Amino acid sequence: MNESHPRDIVLVVEDSVDNLGMLMQALEEAGMTVLVAIDGDAALKLVEQITPDIILMDAIMPGMDGFETTRLLKRNDSLSHVPVVFMTGLSETEHIVKGLGAGGVDYVTKPVAPDELVARIRVHLANARASQGARMALDATGRYLLAVNSAGELLWATPQAKRLLAAEGGHVSDHLALPLQARVWVSKATKSIGGSQPMIMEAGQRKLQLSFLARTGPDQYMLRLTEENADAAQQMLKEKLSLTNREAEVLLWLARGKSNKDIAEILALSPRTVNKHLEQIYSKLGVENRASATAIATQAWS
Repeated sequence: MNESHPRDIVLVVEDSVDNLGMLMQALEEAGMTVLVAIDGDAALKLVEQITPDIILMDAIMPGMDGFETTRLLKRNDSLSHVPVVFMTGLSETEHIVKGLGAGGVDYVTKPVAPDELVARIRVHLANARASQGARMALDATGRYLLAVNSAGELLWATPQAKRLLAAEGGHVSDHLALPLQARVWVSKATKSIGGSQPMIMEAGQRKLQLSFLARTGPDQYMLRLTEENADAAQQMLKEKLSLTNREAEVLLWLARGKSNKDIAEILALSPRTVNKHLEQIYSKLGVENRASATAIATQAWS
């Protein structure tokens, strides 16, 4: 093995000492680094310190089972790309469906065949890296892109698109679905590929436009999410009030009634950074509070 390449990191979540010994030996002989958690709580704490490349998850454990542990792991955006392979003696269809529904990519039954498991791990690592590489390229462009199936279920989204949806109450992290009106539009749009008109979702004074881009898989469609007039309003605030791009962006969300915490989450900033931007905005506008800043912003783009 070429030691110049980093070793794949495998997190094994397993409460059986005997199974752990067998798995660790097989994985280490395959040139992988093995991390161990004996229950779900330990796994959740461990991933706060290091992100594994793949997770082997025992489905049935004392306390929090593997299904619930996986659901919690998948709510973390930084771990959503990490493949989870379930290991269990349960082989009924309902258990397999439950594992896949929780976010697993594969299901192996015990007793585990080490050679087969290592082969499956390598396939899932290759697929995850190819997919992650493509998404990172999209994320780097700052685009508001997302992929859905024909039922309107969200398969993945760039961070920018997630924040825009979350800002309008879309339960992206918990339910992985677009609002009902958008799901209905997706269902119709996917039946007339190329001929569908963009959909406008109204939310208060804001309008979000959902556009069909392309079919990217058997049941996967790429969409673009844009906010009508958002760029124009931000540019107007920047020019009229002599603000920086970021200050104009923060003020735009402030004027839309978002709290400092909301603005931080939407723009992927720390609350402290948002406060500093607001201090600069208040100073430049000659005001002392949110209400006055909002009034000036509203006048500027009206």
